[in-house]
Amino acid sequence: MSISTTGVLAHARKRAAEPPRKAVRRPDLRRWISPVVLLAAWQIASSTGVLPPDKLSAPWTVVQAGLEAARSGELGDAFAVSLGRVGAGFALGAVAGLVLGIVSGLSRWGEALVDPPVQMLRTLPFLGLIPLFILWFGIGEETKIVLVALGVAFPLYLNVHSGIRGADPALVEASRALGFSRAERLWHVVLPGALPQALVGLRQSLGLAWLALIVGETVNADAGVGYLINNAREFLRTDVVVVGLVLYALLGLVTDALVRLLERKVLRWRTR
Repeated sequence: MSISTTGVLAHARKRAAEPPRKAVRRPDLRRWISPVVLLAAWQIASSTGVLPPDKLSAPWTVVQAGLEAARSGELGDAFAVSLGRVGAGFALGAVAGLVLGIVSGLSRWGEALVDPPVQMLRTLPFLGLIPLFILWFGIGEETKIVLVALGVAFPLYLNVHSGIRGADPALVEASRALGFSRAERLWHVVLPGALPQALVGLRQSLGLAWLALIVGETVNADAGVGYLINNAREFLRTDVVVVGLVLYALLGLVTDALVRLLERKVLRWRTR
């Protein structure tokens, strides 16, 4: 008995002609288990009196304080001021970190002249620099912006420098054999190879930018999220303090998510 393969072949051709289906990525709900458990334990401890409100307010009290601050406009004003400080400091720090990292990474002389002072400066703590910055820039916006710029510049410098020095020697040699000029090798081989490392530095820089801002806004600030926290501390409003900390955390998470989105777009060639 003969078996006809006409139908099987037609079905196979039809399946081959269909465009491939995209895999649907579903969120991993397991990542929410521990935060929900911690939040529930916090609420239970506050409700039973184990955690007194003068030490840490209950989650529901924090939510109500956040809504009240948002309705009054106080939270929005503080957010706008802090965001402006981070934006200005990030712009200065990113330019400094990129320029110094490229100069140090591309040239032996550049590394000899740039790397030692940068390595010494990056080990200095933010709190130790505040008195000196106050003497130089006063207690205005300049001190806070410079602190953020330093927090941004050093991680970006280290990663850009490392990315350039870690360029694939085989690709560099192949581009030289193909007749690429020095500028073409830099543009088409070295800098694209350093881009993944530079984006890692960008994520680290944004995280440190918010940490530097917290330090800066505790020094004679009259506006911003740090001022909101300090003012609440004076009146023992732990609920408002937690609101400010949560806002800092959310801003850090949002900026990190934006960089990861940029990373997926820019480095799409790595998945091909």
